[in-house]
Amino acid sequence: MSEAAPIKPRPASTVLLLRDGPGGVEVLMVTRNVASDFASGALVFPGGRVDDADRGAAMLGASRTVPGASADAMAFRVAAVRETFEEAHMLLARPRGEDRLLSAAEVARLERDLAARLGRTPHLADAVDTGAIELATDLLVPFAHWITPLGPPKRFDTHFFLAPAPADQVAAHDGHEAVDTVWVAPAKAIADSEARRVTLVFATRMNLAKLGQSDIVADALAAARAATVVTVCPELIDAPEGKLLRIPAAAGYGITEMPANLTVRAWVPRGTGTA
Repeated sequence: MSEAAPIKPRPASTVLLLRDGPGGVEVLMVTRNVASDFASGALVFPGGRVDDADRGAAMLGASRTVPGASADAMAFRVAAVRETFEEAHMLLARPRGEDRLLSAAEVARLERDLAARLGRTPHLADAVDTGAIELATDLLVPFAHWITPLGPPKRFDTHFFLAPAPADQVAAHDGHEAVDTVWVAPAKAIADSEARRVTLVFATRMNLAKLGQSDIVADALAAARAATVVTVCPELIDAPEGKLLRIPAAAGYGITEMPANLTVRAWVPRGTGTA
């Protein structure tokens, strides 16, 4: 019997929205619905799969251009903006022709007008179709690139971006994919995971640790702009002390191995009874 073909990773985008808190940089995170078929119940950054529409002329035409970025690279950025809006209700967009981001009042008015006209909750594409906004895709700073290794039933080719949060917009979870929203310091999220108060998948945990190397938002953005993004596809290895996850040293996470049992949710299919 021939072996099954490897599962092809799905393109996806994730955004680490940042703000300066009393103790340093904070990142916006959402709790995944326990009914989700990926990262069920985990604390994650807003994000998701790149849709066909993210590659379409309408969305790309409404995006602030990024020098040197291909259409495929721009699609990852569009998906990042869309997913952040859908999962956390934070809209990285500008009034067309302006450099400032939309205010909370402007976002609320745009949504109210669209809902009255459409008779439903508007999507980002509806706002784009008005011609009144431009997606702030240029504000996204590449931070990391992770590919799910062979094994899990779902694999993702995920680009992680940093972005400063819109100053006066208020984050809110969608109640479907995300059931809670929190601003948290990277070290606290990791500590809560170690205390088993929250679940972090491996990529999330590692990117929190990497973000935690910066004290303020400006430093995090500057470090990301100066760094070269190295693709990470974790390797599960056997060691005398148990199974380890290994990543490239060049990726800049400060460590190359971690016990796999600290991130079991990222690796064990649902229903095995080991999570």
